[in-house]
Amino acid sequence: MSDALWQRQLEQGLAQMGIELDPARQQQLLAFLALLNKWNRAYNLTAVRDPEQMVSRQLLDSLSILPFVTTDHLLDVGAGGGLPGIPLAIVFPDKRFTLLDSNSKKTRFLTQCVLELGLGNVEVIHGRAESCDPGQPFSQISSRAFTALDNLVSWCGHLLANDGEFLAMKGQFPDDEVAALPIEWQVKSRHSLRVPDSDGERHLLTIDRTAQSQ
Repeated sequence: MSDALWQRQLEQGLAQMGIELDPARQQQLLAFLALLNKWNRAYNLTAVRDPEQMVSRQLLDSLSILPFVTTDHLLDVGAGGGLPGIPLAIVFPDKRFTLLDSNSKKTRFLTQCVLELGLGNVEVIHGRAESCDPGQPFSQISSRAFTALDNLVSWCGHLLANDGEFLAMKGQFPDDEVAALPIEWQVKSRHSLRVPDSDGERHLLTIDRTAQSQ
């Protein structure tokens, strides 16, 4: 895969999404993608193996939720290969990001990304969400390809502020998962995400506590 092709795919994708990024931020995104591609061979960080799909399915997909990130400190649970946390942290250098994952290989990779990319706004935590104690709850928690919605709110509800919301990234709209949500939780809004050069459906669900549970 040539760097020039990734660069062109990124520039075209950002333009289609209406996202303006300076060249330095774009180069950081591409440097992250190169790290992900390199480490994926040994660490199985992502199922995406085709380099021609990586810009769309990893970078642009992660950046598709940019308009919905409103907090100054976001928690990304099941951070895995750093998606969407690392791309968001690159684009939002003035916001803080905490990346949580229970897989030590994946957190080693994330820590290496923070060092090599100079991401002073990112903290990596190795541990299970259920036993994590951040000291202060988060107003937004992102999740991408992590778990079913009922597990998400069950495992991570204690990490979310009373008036906070989950940003749950999904492929097809998960009707069965929504129906299985505990009565204390609700889908506040749903959004179809448009990701350039991506054929499948992409959705973002914002989930918060019902009024009686707050």
